Amino acid sequence: MAVLFAWAAYVQINDPDSGIWIAVYGAAALGSLLFALGKLPSWLGLIMGIAFLAGAFLSWPDTYEGVRFGERKMANLNIELGRESLGLGITALIFFLYSWRSRGRRIS
Repeated sequence: MAVLFAWAAYVQINDPDSGIWIAVYGAAALGSLLFALGKLPSWLGLIMGIAFLAGAFLSWPDTYEGVRFGERKMANLNIELGRESLGLGITALIFFLYSWRSRGRRIS
């Protein structure tokens, strides 16, 4: 997952608000790397999951128009916001899973 999140951060370079998304997916890549190395505390995975979920709710469009895939340009703002919200929601689920899998694990 760390490689996929790093790739997601990389492809945001041409996005108008790239700084936000590079930071978001960069943090997800780092968290995934920590999880893979057995160094992600359960509480940190939970906090990151909550933060990503909050971002998903905050970026949800006023009018949902779907999430078209395969297009390289923004069809309209609502579809773009839907995509961003979906990405954050998926990331939140992954970090909730990391948190659950890390509970009881001794971090050294």
